[in-house]
Amino acid sequence: MASRVWLSLCTALAALSLLAWPLPREALDWQPTLAAAQPWRTVTAAFAHWTPIHLAANLVGCVVLALLGWRASLGRREALAGLIALPLTQLGLLLRPELRHYAGLSGVLHALAAIAAMALLTRGGRERWVGGGIALGLVLKVFLEHPLGPVLRDTPGFDFPVAPFAHLTGAVAGALAWRLTMRPSDK
Repeated sequence: MASRVWLSLCTALAALSLLAWPLPREALDWQPTLAAAQPWRTVTAAFAHWTPIHLAANLVGCVVLALLGWRASLGRREALAGLIALPLTQLGLLLRPELRHYAGLSGVLHALAAIAAMALLTRGGRERWVGGGIALGLVLKVFLEHPLGPVLRDTPGFDFPVAPFAHLTGAVAGALAWRLTMRPSDK
């Protein structure tokens, strides 16, 4: 089954987030001043979370994207794109050095949503329409969050500040990673 690899990716993201929960966040989070000296943070930042609500929201995102991928039969190529997008999401944060600390899966989840949308857009019929709807929803969500505005934003219902620019870098990283993994016959 093609979607097994995608399900494994979503499960691994959730499991690593749970395993990282008791670890000190400051040893894992994204810090642009440490990017060159501690490059592992381009990956570990995704697994660190500020609060239980932050962790829970991202775990729910993993479940939703796992179900989407299972239903859409996303496979190895899409999972590989997700792995490529993981560090690219944090590297994009270098464009906003005033975001001195970042943690969480939300940027990577936006990347996975972009990958799913792009994959579905290459198919015919109803799947193309679903992919278009996901892509349009993702673009609108990111645009309405004003990612080029303040680097952190308080959001009702969350007990941590959201970094909208990470959602933008995730979506862009996902689209770029999907394009890099697309076979020539898929064009």
